Amino acid sequence: MSAAALPPAGLTRERLAQHHREVLSRGGARNADVLLVESGGERFVVKDFGARGAFVRGWLGPWLLRREVRAYRRLAGMEAVPRFLGWLDPMAIVLEYRPGELLSRRLAGRVPPGFVDELAATIDEMHRRGVVHLDLRHRSNLLAGADGHPVLIDFASALVFDVSKRSGRGVVERLAAFDRRALEKWRVRLT
Repeated sequence: MSAAALPPAGLTRERLAQHHREVLSRGGARNADVLLVESGGERFVVKDFGARGAFVRGWLGPWLLRREVRAYRRLAGMEAVPRFLGWLDPMAIVLEYRPGELLSRRLAGRVPPGFVDELAATIDEMHRRGVVHLDLRHRSNLLAGADGHPVLIDFASALVFDVSKRSGRGVVERLAAFDRRALEKWRVRLT
């Protein structure tokens, strides 16, 4: 791990238990626990495979996290995507905490006008950068941020392609259909 990939100051695996505030999502046998952590007066999200079996801890989890980090790095600077803050260790990553509500039908009429159009523009930019999310239909991967703007989270299923090459652009264009169908689902449910 490079210096740029170090976790927020003072956050280590040894200190994780004392800084952990809430379990946002309990992972199954092959999924990470997603924890809300507070350290140094700031809140972070930690995706952690540390409680899984040896195969997942030693190989599958780190491989999945490397894939996810690749997507977060490619999307760096996008307002709708939480920042990747660093590696806690090979089994856990630290992300910016973005408060908000999971998208659902109950938010119909409560999201600001233009929310779905902003979500569409965000998805288009994600595709221009060569990332296809593939799991935006699931409500746990989209938030109506506390500021009223869309937030895309959980890039565990995402694929990243080199869009400087024709083959990469072609694959993104074909797979982007999954994300666009999800967008239309949310357009119907929220408007």
